[in-house]
Amino acid sequence: MVGQPYGIQPPRFRLPDATRLGAVTLQVSDLNQSLVYYERVLGLVPIARAAGVASLAPVGESRGLVHLRERPGAHAVARNARLGLYHFAILLPDRAALGRFVAHLSEIGAAAASADHAVSEAIYLWDPDGLGIEVYVDRPRSAWRVQGRELFMTTERLDLRNLVTAAGGERWRGMPVGTILGHMHLHVGDLAQASAFYHVALGFDQTVWSFPGALFLAAGGYHHHLGTNTWAAGASPAADDEAKLLEWEIVLPEVQARNGAAESLRAGGYAVEESGQDRLVSDPWGTTLRLTVAAR
Repeated sequence: MVGQPYGIQPPRFRLPDATRLGAVTLQVSDLNQSLVYYERVLGLVPIARAAGVASLAPVGESRGLVHLRERPGAHAVARNARLGLYHFAILLPDRAALGRFVAHLSEIGAAAASADHAVSEAIYLWDPDGLGIEVYVDRPRSAWRVQGRELFMTTERLDLRNLVTAAGGERWRGMPVGTILGHMHLHVGDLAQASAFYHVALGFDQTVWSFPGALFLAAGGYHHHLGTNTWAAGASPAADDEAKLLEWEIVLPEVQARNGAAESLRAGGYAVEESGQDRLVSDPWGTTLRLTVAAR
């Protein structure tokens, strides 16, 4: 039963329950090529474009979910070859939407993988530069399982046929209203260092720590807003001339929470910079995190 407490709370500052993720910013080699993929395959739509940059959102929404910045000639990345992005994860509002997405991928012949994680059902893709993407839907929290104080997550075969049936025969018409950035998953060099940064200093709860080579963290009792893993152990962070994650956003409900997170990070010995009303900090492997406050 999920009604019982689970997870490990940080020792000092704790991110508020209303914490959520905002947008992800990626460096790509060819903006036109990437836009074709993100529109045709994922079903996101451009809402802004200038020289070398573009922002995409779900259909009917005005706030960017994915920001693309072009670095012409940037090298594609092989899977599990660099620290930093493993995948960013787009959360759909319901299971029917994921079923429609699966049918759409089959119709256009897009390459994808899939998994059942017990707490969620997930589809995995890779953009033209090899950057990882997950598109998923959550199972109801009442269906999540707890073992001791740890949330149960696994990787099993996903029943794609059943998922497509849930679509009810309706065709995919792009990422629907209500689609959000559900979580990030990063390659890191060391899980203890990742815990020191994201759990102790930033203030995420640990939710899953027995998964081989991985640590999952969240706010508000979610299964994870952040996954970290050492599956690229020995690799270096992506270089300036490679496709990569440039930054990702954590959206806090109020200024006090943003300030509390920044102060806790500084107390942990991490450099925090001001960027207008936001705060920027990089993890031990150079991945930049933007702390911002929800618009009122």
